[in-house]
Amino acid sequence: MTGAFAGEYRPALHPAGLDDELRVVVDEVRMGRWRPMGDLLARTGADWALRTQRSQILASAAVRSRAVREWLREEPRSVDALMMQARVGTETVLRAHRAGHEVAGVVLQARQAALSAAQSFPQDPVPWVCLLGQATIDVAVTIGAHRMPPPDPMLPPGPWGLLEQVWRRDPFNREAHHRVLQVLAASHVGGPGAGVNYAHWLRGQVPAGSGSPLLVLPLFAYAEHYRHRRGNRAYDVQGHIHWSTEAVGFDIDRALQWFRQCDPAGVSPLDLNHLAHAAWAGRRYAEAAPVFEMIGPHMTARPWTYMSARPDDADLAVAEFSRARRQCLSVAEGSQRAGPGP
Repeated sequence: MTGAFAGEYRPALHPAGLDDELRVVVDEVRMGRWRPMGDLLARTGADWALRTQRSQILASAAVRSRAVREWLREEPRSVDALMMQARVGTETVLRAHRAGHEVAGVVLQARQAALSAAQSFPQDPVPWVCLLGQATIDVAVTIGAHRMPPPDPMLPPGPWGLLEQVWRRDPFNREAHHRVLQVLAASHVGGPGAGVNYAHWLRGQVPAGSGSPLLVLPLFAYAEHYRHRRGNRAYDVQGHIHWSTEAVGFDIDRALQWFRQCDPAGVSPLDLNHLAHAAWAGRRYAEAAPVFEMIGPHMTARPWTYMSARPDDADLAVAEFSRARRQCLSVAEGSQRAGPGP
């Protein structure tokens, strides 16, 4: 590990993260070329976790190009092209909503695209994940499918029927459960507290030895809860008290168990960054060090912006990440030099 933390840290900030194969295709899609995208999805096959992750990132690249439209023109019955149409439609809706634009018309188009994709390939969970993504902007809950009875009394009404559709096809689908977490955080009857309750409920559904990235989801809920409380000046700035509680420590343990058996190529940089942050904030520096090493240049703004003095300052987020990384790698290197105890 010697020299691993020397010099200034420079984040890569590429959406493909550690997926080298995807990185090449994303750059092709940005230039409007659809065939590499089709080939990649064909190779991905029925690996639902990888299909979900790759299609989400491909959509973020395709939304500003004609790649998917050209694909559908050439292969109008392709189930992968129809799925990507649903993905791009959902990404368009989410971007328009974030920009404060009127979204009623594009929501209808995106919803129809998702339903068409679901009909064309019934085994595929991704169209239902798209519908969950669209639910995140329905804060007023205008669609009946977004206010279904919850699976547990501790949870509020929400898009539980859509989640059930995903569950039938891919129970531990990472994006689907994160979308539900986002819905609850934005809901008038939810909020960060409901997100933590959901994480605790999901904990009972995902075995510790499952290898699922959902073992990291509670750390997202805790980070969002911390951000909300810090905004109300309810927590210390560094947040060590928040991250050192027994409940949070239990979920850090489970997330570390996932990390030790994960395949780096299929890992979300957001998961790694939330785990590294939680372990560092909980003063578990030596355990955080290998997570920082796997992250490499793939730092994400969240959750590091939650720790900075100005959450909207990207440079401060990089500085917070770099400081935590140096501290953890330094402690781990010191432990290696000291060797095992007597």
